[in-house]
Parts: sequence; structure tokens; C-alpha cells
Amino acid sequence: MKSKPFSAALALCIAGSAATQEDHAPAVNAVECHVSLSKPGYFENDSLGVSLPDKFVFRPGGPGFVDADGALGIKVGWQRKKQGHLQISGRRIDASAPPARAYIYDYGDTGFQPIYLVFPTPGCWEISGEVSGGRLTFVTLVEKVAEGPTWRFNGPQRGWRVSGGVDQIR
Repeated sequence: MKSKPFSAALALCIAGSAATQEDHAPAVNAVECHVSLSKPGYFENDSLGVSLPDKFVFRPGGPGFVDADGALGIKVGWQRKKQGHLQISGRRIDASAPPARAYIYDYGDTGFQPIYLVFPTPGCWEISGEVSGGRLTFVTLVEKVAEGPTWRFNGPQRGWRVSGGVDQIR
């Protein structure tokens, strides 16, 4: 794991999640999951980078949202080191679940790319980002406390695209 100057900006996308995890009781739905990062940090290769918490915790008053279908979403910052549009895919590895998806409003062809990463259920997830043939994959734990975040969302906005999810695996 390398540290980059822009990682501070990326960390802002997930800082609320990481900062409040120790202040609350353990989340329900916690599972054994061999995560890629055991503490918040920056995960990268020669194609992509992403700033991650040690796990995503969705709780009342916390960061993130509950989508119209009940899925849990949160903003995550990616860095594209190669030219192209970021594609996201994901699968739950500890149980059966629909695939993860991302809502993306494209920011040019390279550099910083914020997305909303959407998990259909809590659990252990393998998420992959891809750009121009380069792929970065990580494993993360998703936990939900009570009813999850207060913010309710109704899918992607006009002009956004969806990457991953059921429509892309048919």
C-alpha cells in the first residue's frame, strides 16, 4: 500500500464511516471476512487506486444511504491511472446475493472518479474496479446497524450510469 497526496481527498469520501466505527456497539450481521485492509487506507496497483475503510458500517445517522430496493450505498473515491471509464463489479462471497453495483457520474477519462458503491445486502464482498484492461480487486465487510443510514435514495440520477448489478451479468 502506497500513500499518495490525493489520498487525503479520497479519504474524505469514507472518513465518516471509519471515524465513527469505534463509537458504537458492534453491528448486527457481522461475519468472518478476510478483508484486503485491516485498517483504513489506500489500496492501489498500476491501473487504479481506491481509498477504503477497514469495513463499511451503515448505521442510523452515519454516512451512506438506503436505496429504493433496500440496498446500502456509500460514496467511494477511485483514482484512474489509465485512460477510460471506470467499471465496477462485485459479488458477495460468504452467501448468495444479487451483485453489487455502482452509480457513476463520469469525470473525464483519467484521474479522480467518485462513485456510489451499492451493496444489495450486508456481508463479505469482493469488489473489482476496471479501466482499460487493468483491474483492482479488494474484499470488504459490509455491516448494517438497525435500519441503516437515515438518508434514503431513489437510484441513479439523470446522466449517471450504472456499472455492475443484475443488468450487466445477464
